[in-house]
Amino acid sequence: MESKFNKLNKRQETILDLIDKRFKISVSGIVLDLAQKFPRASRITVIRDLNQLLKFNFISRIGKGRSVVYQLSNQYNLLKPIDVDKYFKIGPDQREAKKSFDFEIAGILKNIFIPDEEKHLAQLVSEYQKNIKKLPEINFKREFERLVIELSWKSSAIEGNTYTLLETEFLIKHNKEAQGHKKEEAIMILNHKRTLDYIRKNLAIFKKITISKLEDIHFLLTKDLKIGKGLRKSPVGITGTAYRPLDNVFQIREALEQSCKIVNQEKNIFAKAIILMAMVAYIQPFDDGNKRTGRLVANAILMAYNNCPLSYRSVSEEEYKKAVILFYEQNNISYFKELFVEQLEFAVKNYFLTK
Repeated sequence: MESKFNKLNKRQETILDLIDKRFKISVSGIVLDLAQKFPRASRITVIRDLNQLLKFNFISRIGKGRSVVYQLSNQYNLLKPIDVDKYFKIGPDQREAKKSFDFEIAGILKNIFIPDEEKHLAQLVSEYQKNIKKLPEINFKREFERLVIELSWKSSAIEGNTYTLLETEFLIKHNKEAQGHKKEEAIMILNHKRTLDYIRKNLAIFKKITISKLEDIHFLLTKDLKIGKGLRKSPVGITGTAYRPLDNVFQIREALEQSCKIVNQEKNIFAKAIILMAMVAYIQPFDDGNKRTGRLVANAILMAYNNCPLSYRSVSEEEYKKAVILFYEQNNISYFKELFVEQLEFAVKNYFLTK
């Protein structure tokens, strides 16, 4: 898949860097700053580059006539590639990061996928639907059970659960806990299994997302884990980041309602899933179990529209957490989207196969 970012030339990339550093800059300012690196870049050439960047929705133009200046668009900040390794070499308190909830983020969660990416996703959907159409019901149930086991294991592992995949399989199939683990770890895994069973029996209701449905899934996932029911009423901190979520229950509800509205208005099914996961993690509406809730409801959306659910089996727990933190601190969803698409590809190529 070729991204719009791959279509930029070096001069256009430099212009974006200049605008990023200067916040707002005029054409004359860009020409002047480019002179050392690109001495042949005329005013006309720069205007042509700016028009291309405007077309890609990477920048916005402010003012009229001679007072026109350019700044980075919210869409660019949302989707621009970030050097993840370089970013996380800097400690959480030294990074230039947003440290509080931005109420404007929900309004820019649009056009998550470019046409080339949408075409690739459509091909994956077609491949999955052809596979399950040919698959006998007994084989489908067996494959779904395998995905449930692997999702229950990996989703729990992302939250620090120490069960191995084989221990998880034995627990789910035989309801026998592994030795050397806390009781809560077994409960967490079995709660995933029960939640997925509930989702599969009630797929139609997840075509529209509401706060009450999120609360229902959260309740199933956290049952018997001594986690408060319903929306959070006290502040919460997050390990590894200086970002602090909302601490007012009325604002939490408002942000969650807005997120549900955006998810329901979104046409692209995969964008629905990504936006929901990112925003539930960002808002942190519950005392605990937020990312779990986001992953499971995102799968419910995919399944409700006859798309392949994700097990996250091959994702690194550390990389997943980095993707979430990047969304917290930069309101950037590019790495989160990258991991999501990788896991969708993995799911389609590894589950519900006819051969």
